Amino acid sequence: MSELRVESWTLPAANLGPENPLPPIASVHDLHAELKVDASVPVEERELLGWGAPPGLLPYRALDGYDRSRTPRAFQVVVLENEILRAAFFTGVGGRLWSLVHKPTNRELLARNPVFQPCNLALRNAWISGGVEWNIGWTGHWPYTCSPLFAAPYKLPDGTPALRMWEWERVRQTPFQIDAWLPDGSPVLLVRVSIHNPLHETAPVYWWSNIAVEEHPGTRVLAPADRALCTKYDVGMACVPVPVDEGRDNTYITEQNHASDHFYCVPPKVRPWVTAVNAEGRGLFQTSTARLRGRKMFRWGTHHGGVAWQRFLGTPDYVEIQAGLARSQSHHVPMPPGATWSWVEAYGDLQVDPALVLGNDWKLARKTASDAIAKQIPASKLEKTLTASEKWAAIPPKELICRGSGWGALEALRRERAGEKRMELPGIFFPADSLDAAQQPWRALLETGLLPEPPPSQDPSGYQVQREWMQLLERSLAKPGGRHWASLFHYGVMRWHGNQRVGAALAWQESLQLRDSPWAERCLGVAARMEKRPADAVPHLRKAWQARPDIFPLLVEYLYALVESEQHRLALDAIRALPPLQRQHGRVRLIEGQALLGLGELDALASLLEEKPVVADQREGETGLSDLWFQMQEAREVRKLGQPLDEAQRAAVRHANPVPVAIDFRMHEN
Repeated sequence: MSELRVESWTLPAANLGPENPLPPIASVHDLHAELKVDASVPVEERELLGWGAPPGLLPYRALDGYDRSRTPRAFQVVVLENEILRAAFFTGVGGRLWSLVHKPTNRELLARNPVFQPCNLALRNAWISGGVEWNIGWTGHWPYTCSPLFAAPYKLPDGTPALRMWEWERVRQTPFQIDAWLPDGSPVLLVRVSIHNPLHETAPVYWWSNIAVEEHPGTRVLAPADRALCTKYDVGMACVPVPVDEGRDNTYITEQNHASDHFYCVPPKVRPWVTAVNAEGRGLFQTSTARLRGRKMFRWGTHHGGVAWQRFLGTPDYVEIQAGLARSQSHHVPMPPGATWSWVEAYGDLQVDPALVLGNDWKLARKTASDAIAKQIPASKLEKTLTASEKWAAIPPKELICRGSGWGALEALRRERAGEKRMELPGIFFPADSLDAAQQPWRALLETGLLPEPPPSQDPSGYQVQREWMQLLERSLAKPGGRHWASLFHYGVMRWHGNQRVGAALAWQESLQLRDSPWAERCLGVAARMEKRPADAVPHLRKAWQARPDIFPLLVEYLYALVESEQHRLALDAIRALPPLQRQHGRVRLIEGQALLGLGELDALASLLEEKPVVADQREGETGLSDLWFQMQEAREVRKLGQPLDEAQRAAVRHANPVPVAIDFRMHEN
């Protein structure tokens, strides 16, 4: 008998912290967005590669205030259960499928994270590993990965209970809807996804379902492909054969030393699926209707850096198998104006003869897995499920058990006032009572024609960069009482996002002429840093930090500007004057190490590194600690020889002085 129930699960959890009030105007380095492409990648696979990437994170704000001190915390969990499977969704953590248990064997099919530990891998910084994460928007882990979704219980026409989740993706201006259900006796969890383009122009659309499964010796990933687009973080993307490439079987997880992606080239008329099986021939499989064609495998590799990252994240050693709309995560798919796309995914337990799937016959291994998946859920049945779901998926639920953000409700209100079409899918809604303090200034602009002017001591409201909101703000600036420090500050943010850099700086300068504020000062400082003028950034960032010393990211930006402008002594003096809690923060310790290196105080730097500082918000691919280690060793050698090192000497120093494992988070050797 299928059932749905709401539970509370308690996990050791780090404090997520509030949203960062500063507009994210600085470029964020993302390993997945910057890509070199090898000549082996066919022309057809290059089509639209890199197309559709947005100019930045705005209008979202960063989630970077988390820590690594974990205490028990309760999370709302929606459980779907039948005779075979038990699925648990964390509605407040991006609707993540946290656990999927195969009841007859009491096996957890996913890599289930036993803790809630954010780390800096997502578009907004904070990211949680494990389970199944839904991704819409653009390359990277999506903006809602650590945020609540709207969620509601639902009944299908035959009485089967279902969970519906939805939100409004602000960059693409795309509503999405996720329905999950477990029919009586079903060996698979069914998940239906719908996305809608309400715009009058083609939208670059992105979706990947990221599935974490445990990694064990002998784990093998299978997909219906003979080649893949392989991304290695030191060389870029190349087209490689599957399974054997350069003498190694790349479908066995532990055969690769360093982190890599394999985007499988599934032929057009072949059913898309992916699975990871262990040495006993058991594992989780995922398949879908035809629209969701992309399939991928990501592994951390066996190098110290990959191992360190998995320990840092808190998850058991895992590999990701993924399913997406495009051929790779560097592609976006053109979605016509007014279009709605839907598909159904299926997740279940796979048990096959290990001799057939782990041997050298790749075709036999694929056929064995494909036949076993088809036995549980035939492709034709899944397509019929999609067709049958069209009617009931368009009926909205009657109650909410979790609330998302108020941005969808605000956009619905704007569209209503402008006489535009609704942007929602018919099966969802954005309740007016979801509007909160972040949306109120923009609602006032919509209703009165003026953006309110709060005191500069107050944190800014949420940000807007959408064209229609910029037009409303521009009209406001021309009205009596509409041109003030706050409206000009927001106008500068909008202009910066639109690559109007000079106009943005002029708006922030005018904002400061009308009234001092840390917000415009900070933006001018960050602009100077991005334009490689760190010395010009320093006074702006110092004033911003002195006005709001409680905002830790302001301190970090100020200290980086000091180091970048080679004002190392000033940086050290500022750090040593900090309160103990800030003084010992891992990010501050890293900057302190860079200042010590700049001053040539190598013994003090060695002592700092011996303490093995933990940078809680280190970015995926960031190598600040290991870089400091190597730079210190090279500086010692230069001091010893009395002359600069050539490349061979630098390589020899690095070889003779390996990075301590505790501070080695490299994705590849460098």
